Amino acid sequence: MFPRTAFTVTVNPKIPPRLKRLEELANNLWYSWDRATRTLFSRLDPVLWEAVGHNPKAFLKRVDESVLLKATEDRIFMASYNSILSTYDSYHDAPSALNGSKSLSPQDQVAYFCFEFGFHESLPIYSGGLGILAGDHCKAASDLHLPFVAIGLLYRQGYFFQTIDRLGNQQVTYTVSDFGDLPVTPVMHPDGSPMQIEVPLPGRPVIAKVWQVRIGHVMLYLLDTDLPENSPQDRNITHNLYGGDKAMRIEQEIILGMGGVRALHALGIEPTVWHINEGHAAFMILERIHNLVQQGLDFASALESVAVNTVFTTHTAVPAGHDHFPAEMMQTYFDSFYRDLHISYDEFMALGHIPGSPDFNMTALAIHGSRTHNGVSKIHGGVSADICRDLWPQIEPEENPISYITNGVHVPTFLAQEWADLFDRYLGYEWRNKMCDDDYWSRIDAIPDHLFWSVRQSLKSQMFYGIRSRIAEQNARNRGSEAHLDRLLKFVDPINPSVLTIGFARRFATYKRAALLFENLDWLRRIVLDQERPVLLIFAGKAHPADVPGQDLIRRISQIANFPEFEGRLLLIEGYDLRLARRLVAGVDVWLNNPIYPLEASGTSGMKAGINGAINLSVLDGWWGEGYDGKNGWAIKPGPEDMEGVVRDKEESRALYEILQDQVVPLFYNYGKLGYSSNWVKMAKHSMKSLLPRYNATRMVDEYVSKFYRSASKKGASYAADDFSGARNIAAWKAKIRQAWPGVSLRRLDTPVERIYFDETLDFKVAVKLNNLAPGDVVVELLICRQFKTTRLGNFQHFQLECTGMQDSGEHLFELKLTPELCGKQEYFIRVYPYHSLLTHPLEMGLMVWL
Repeated sequence: MFPRTAFTVTVNPKIPPRLKRLEELANNLWYSWDRATRTLFSRLDPVLWEAVGHNPKAFLKRVDESVLLKATEDRIFMASYNSILSTYDSYHDAPSALNGSKSLSPQDQVAYFCFEFGFHESLPIYSGGLGILAGDHCKAASDLHLPFVAIGLLYRQGYFFQTIDRLGNQQVTYTVSDFGDLPVTPVMHPDGSPMQIEVPLPGRPVIAKVWQVRIGHVMLYLLDTDLPENSPQDRNITHNLYGGDKAMRIEQEIILGMGGVRALHALGIEPTVWHINEGHAAFMILERIHNLVQQGLDFASALESVAVNTVFTTHTAVPAGHDHFPAEMMQTYFDSFYRDLHISYDEFMALGHIPGSPDFNMTALAIHGSRTHNGVSKIHGGVSADICRDLWPQIEPEENPISYITNGVHVPTFLAQEWADLFDRYLGYEWRNKMCDDDYWSRIDAIPDHLFWSVRQSLKSQMFYGIRSRIAEQNARNRGSEAHLDRLLKFVDPINPSVLTIGFARRFATYKRAALLFENLDWLRRIVLDQERPVLLIFAGKAHPADVPGQDLIRRISQIANFPEFEGRLLLIEGYDLRLARRLVAGVDVWLNNPIYPLEASGTSGMKAGINGAINLSVLDGWWGEGYDGKNGWAIKPGPEDMEGVVRDKEESRALYEILQDQVVPLFYNYGKLGYSSNWVKMAKHSMKSLLPRYNATRMVDEYVSKFYRSASKKGASYAADDFSGARNIAAWKAKIRQAWPGVSLRRLDTPVERIYFDETLDFKVAVKLNNLAPGDVVVELLICRQFKTTRLGNFQHFQLECTGMQDSGEHLFELKLTPELCGKQEYFIRVYPYHSLLTHPLEMGLMVWL
């Protein structure tokens, strides 16, 4: 071959004027939940649409101009185009307060920080559940027209693409994104220069470029350090999601948290509510405190002012899952910073202190720097309260300030189009505005069973087409034979999708127990290999590249799938992503989830399956602990938390096999004259109508507004008014309380009465040593409840004692006259705790003395 130089040139088409708004559609992730828009691009060139991974912006840079010109002459295409634009414009021009009385004021602005965002496969800056949840939160905020912006990082590589070799080993491939192909645009200054912010790291400033992404009405701002102005090391900070060592992680979190605050300031955006979604972004608290101290506020008052309008959501159910950094590393990165705050090193480290650890904990920082905290399901709220109990040392976990809001999924994104069409026909077009109306969704019963079943079969057929394509590609790459491929696909029949199909797809973390189904292979064989009632098992998911046990799970499932008797009956699908996830949750008959209780914080994949008519079979953990009503699926009752792991797995797998063998398989194959099980359809309908109005993202975001955002905004304004007089007052009051509290004590003056008759009155008298505090600084209360074997504090009635004077001893006298309302043995307690009207939560100081 002769020596020669290869040159390249890229030729982009000119968009015809009649189709100019295709570019607008391609740059708004509204398309991620509008199927018609994605279909419009696909119709132009289906092959290219697949080749660019369903990315409209990349598609428009590569499609032949002749195709676009031809489309302008296609009346059917242009009618679809104009219809979509009409829908798009109507969505964006709708009134701004769709959430009625729960809406925020026009002056409000919510800023939502998260480490990853999952909207669509065309923007690969997500890895899994946290990112998809963040994406759904933004989409629902857009649907509700909330004043809402989001902050994240623009990763050059994002998360990895997965393949699985013939031995079951996960192979990891990273793809470097061309930002020109992503639905992102740089933020520009009025003079046309790109907006950049500067973030100090040890010994040097790091420059971050600000990009923007449109998600309907919502704007997401992403920070990118891959700039020529930065060193190679600093350019790499935003290169990879969840990659690198501790130093890389702390630098990413500094850029996200502190850089995010600086970006909003540069944009002229002044949030009234700051939402930290998981602890990765908690350094934003430090930047906001720093800004107030620079304006002349003392540190304690600045902390109160920042915390009062900050909302913190935790998604982690195990202590080890919370980010933490060594003290030496914190000294390196924040040596000059804490000096600027005019506080000592110990005071600074206390912000991230967890008892028993010398490290700086990001969850502790997020809690110390916020006044509203929540888990993501009822069970997880309790777990989080227990994990963080030492941050409120004198408060029982069930009473500490950690609340919960159960996650939800964005229905327009994950509901299959076939269901939307059927709902339009039988429920009316207004179903989109009745998302949380339980009574309205009872209309699902009016859908004829045969049509309901027909949609289910159609979605399963579509899923089978996609699976066949992926399995064929995997088989060819691993040099499998055509005969082997035929055996693998013998039950994946899109023409006759009659096989009972059970799906399990999620991150392959060990606590999710992907292999629980294989505890007893002989029993599983009896269930799956029935010739008259076959069962198809579909598994998919990724393990983090550093998670060796997770990768071992993938290998084990692959090995079992290769057993001759399971060939074609157990399929492990590679390349799990949002696109495959949408197919699976819509197509399977049963969605399986069997985590170790109580380690599933919430989980949302089962919600997505449920709204599509699949039926959940899950351990009663996370959201399913609330969602299961006894008739909308099947539940595995978890064993005691102190049960040995091996015994627990054996017991819970036994329950799983019994449910499959005795309930799931017989119900599915109880065919009637029309060729399907009417009782299966009845359960699927009940599942859909019970889950869709309760576990959607609209309900979730509505709860954040009504429970957290509005009150955080009002409290923030009250603390900042009159030169932060509220913040200064509460900071001074808390300092006074902390100094005096060790000397506060209670003693009872009345003689306890053990037996009275109904309608008689008890007279309680308590002497309280307040140690120079005023009676108005505390609440003295009595808690009373009927005595049971196990009684939670939440079941007690609360009665406040009134201060009636002082004793000669200097103690204050508190009294209460109480006539019990119920008969029987009752248990009561008396306690005192500090209280101020400016507190967000009455027990936020974590201080209490019991008699």
